[in-house]
Amino acid sequence: MALPLSNEIVNHCLVRTEHLPGAYVVGMTVNPPMTLRSTSALVLLCSAALALCSAQEAPSGRSEAAEFQKLEPALKFLRNRNARDYAVTNPNGIDEATYVNAGGIEQWITIRGEDRTNPVLLFLHGGPGDAVTPWGYAGFRNWLKYFTVVQWDQRGAGRTFGRNRKDAASTITIERMVQDGVEVSELLLKRLNKNKLVLVGHSWGSTLGVFMVKARPELFHAFVGTGQVADQTRNYFVAHAALVAKASREGNARALQELNEVGPPPYKDGKGFAVQRKWSNLFEGADAFLMSTLGFALAAPANSVGDINDWFEGQSVTAAQLVPKTSVLDPKLLRGEFAVPVFVIQGAEDFTTPTSLAKAYLDSIRAPRKAFATIDGAGHFAVFTKQDAFLRELKALVLPLIR
Repeated sequence: MALPLSNEIVNHCLVRTEHLPGAYVVGMTVNPPMTLRSTSALVLLCSAALALCSAQEAPSGRSEAAEFQKLEPALKFLRNRNARDYAVTNPNGIDEATYVNAGGIEQWITIRGEDRTNPVLLFLHGGPGDAVTPWGYAGFRNWLKYFTVVQWDQRGAGRTFGRNRKDAASTITIERMVQDGVEVSELLLKRLNKNKLVLVGHSWGSTLGVFMVKARPELFHAFVGTGQVADQTRNYFVAHAALVAKASREGNARALQELNEVGPPPYKDGKGFAVQRKWSNLFEGADAFLMSTLGFALAAPANSVGDINDWFEGQSVTAAQLVPKTSVLDPKLLRGEFAVPVFVIQGAEDFTTPTSLAKAYLDSIRAPRKAFATIDGAGHFAVFTKQDAFLRELKALVLPLIR
């Protein structure tokens, strides 16, 4: 059984997998802010998932698929425990997960928070197609004290993909996704009895968020971008220069050699992009985070292996539809005038959506209020790998606008 890789993971995985037909390599390292109690169990589960996906026989001759099935009691135990440990138990809290109708199809959302009177925050995942709901129960737990956090599996992603399958593939366009986001926002405001919400977009989600607040600014208190996309046509060129500078500062001869061998883009083949992704991944520490998400997904309450299959397949389908469009997107469409405050919280060393481009982007726009904050020791996934620091910046920027 083969799982297609997400565009996000393809872009960040250090280990190339062309030699493993239909398989991917799992190197499970749990990110400290999201550590579960039984790390060793999750490592075992991820290793078993790899064996199941590659459908290879173990040296002993035993079927790895059969061995994986023996882990079902452990999976059940971990899921039940996490359902208890990550539950929202406050009397005025909210913990809902459901399909809603948006854009003519059923789309999956989760709504979690410790106090219904808190501001509502809609998180737009990246990828495109890389839903965070499979592991977001852990990833956003600390946010629930201050915000009612809504995670949305966008058209073609996660459980939304699982419900609609490839029937909706032809409808995955930037314009349709923007309208979906507006509809989801409207129904959330009605459902939760709010006038506005906070919109946070990561990576591809930052592009989607910009278009949403431009289309319907009256729905939002503010927009917060992270892993902010500024200019897809220049990303790799600027990232290459930043990687060379990083390698020089660290005296990393191997990185310098490989980066100088491929040089800056444009590239004739995929080797140049692969080298850039390799060193971005190493310098940012992204491999540890990305691989840890599979462990959290396997141990997610009410999740199944089928849900994880949908998670990965949806990323592949969505990327095939959207990446050709986003890669040539005119950066001028993201700029201009905004009617809401715009903030960018960026990893100080983001080699995927380079920090320098994100800063220049924010400087170029006009908004009632804007600010740029960096998270030290973080890269493209600062929102997840440095959660406490990110949350501090988020609260400082947006809560004064609401209270």
